[in-house]
Amino acid sequence: MLVKEFIQTLRDPRMRVVTFVIPVFQVLVIGYAVTTDVKHVPTAIYDLDRSVASRDLISRFAASIYFDVIEYVEDDRRMQELIDRGDAVAVLRINRGFAEDLEAGRVASVQLVLDGTDSNTAGIVLGYASRITTPYGRNILIDRFTQLQGAFNKPGRPELRVRAWFNENLESRNYYVPGVIMIVVSLAALLLTSMAVVREKEIGTMEQIMVTPIRPMEFVLGKTVPFAIIGMVDVIIVTTVGTLWFEVPIRGSLALLLASSALYLTTMLGFGLLISTISQTQQQAMMSTFFFFFPAMLLSGFAFPIANMPPVIQWLTLLNPLRYFLTVLRGIFLKGVGFEILWPQLAALAAMGIVVLWWVSIRFRKTYA
Repeated sequence: MLVKEFIQTLRDPRMRVVTFVIPVFQVLVIGYAVTTDVKHVPTAIYDLDRSVASRDLISRFAASIYFDVIEYVEDDRRMQELIDRGDAVAVLRINRGFAEDLEAGRVASVQLVLDGTDSNTAGIVLGYASRITTPYGRNILIDRFTQLQGAFNKPGRPELRVRAWFNENLESRNYYVPGVIMIVVSLAALLLTSMAVVREKEIGTMEQIMVTPIRPMEFVLGKTVPFAIIGMVDVIIVTTVGTLWFEVPIRGSLALLLASSALYLTTMLGFGLLISTISQTQQQAMMSTFFFFFPAMLLSGFAFPIANMPPVIQWLTLLNPLRYFLTVLRGIFLKGVGFEILWPQLAALAAMGIVVLWWVSIRFRKTYA
């Protein structure tokens, strides 16, 4: 059964490309696509004050890597047109009297008009703008206080020094690429195994297998081990691409990474075989695979934090193997933690793998015995 599965899977050149080349392409494309870093935001300037103070504030925005000044607008209609067309994500509007309010010690309001279609990007842009305007206002207060009290009586002020562990530069790609590796490997494993049994049904070879002395668990292992080996090769390939191309660090043990990947692949291959035993055609198997995979991916914590989900959904994620493997990957890649920290996730994967493989063998026995 092992030899048969290897030959049947790898004899087709197109299948070899799908198995080993397409995952690399997916990691490269998705790795560049999944990022929450927002830089070079197209920004328009609407300066109604035209003072030294307003030009000073504008220069701070223009000097930042987060804002690219694309145009200086002259009226409200042009400002709205840029936002409507999507040519500008933000418009910095400085009203008349800005410099006078600063000189008089009053609050000088500055308006930032944002395209809120993408709420996540709008929130990040708002944070960047606050990081520019807040120090600007603080410096003005300090300068005025110094002028009144003298050069040697500057007020004290707290200084926050931030140190980020595990992802020092706060690059979102380091956070997401391990998840991309999980998604690519998971999809490949599920698609390969979900077709394994149903393909035998469609081509009419299942009856020939049944007349052999093979036992249900031997049949399950024969359908699982070849794809597990292929999946481990995919793990090595896509991990190499992620570390060398995207420069995502691996701070933990490579042996633990491979061992946990093997455990996870066993679980996912079990789910794939379960889908294959339930389906009657390859089309049904493929559709069932996607119906299983996409909810599992969304509930894994890859795109949305599990802590932000409703309590009922959080309980539901405990049945999701992708959740546990994602925690393991990020722990090994970014934190460098070992078995003593990750053993609960590994134990959950092992338990799920044992249960699903046992379930597959039971279904196979009841259906074909």
